[in-house]
Amino acid sequence: MMKCPNCQSKDLGKIGINQYYCWGCFIEMSVSKGIINTHQVEEDGSLSSLDDLFHEDERKLS
Repeated sequence: MMKCPNCQSKDLGKIGINQYYCWGCFIEMSVSKGIINTHQVEEDGSLSSLDDLFHEDERKLS
C-alpha cells in the first residue's frame, strides 16, 4: 500500500491515472517509473514540485 512520503498517511485519494491526493497533509502525488513525485497545490491551481525535500529512497514505491 502506498504511503505519503511527507506525513506517512495512508489516507490517499485517487484523482487520476497514477495521481493521488493526501488528505493528511494536502499534497498531490503522481507515480512514474516506481517513484512518487510530490506537488503542492498553489492558490491559482498550479502545482509546485516538492521533490527536492525528499531523498529518492523516500519516494520509491515499496
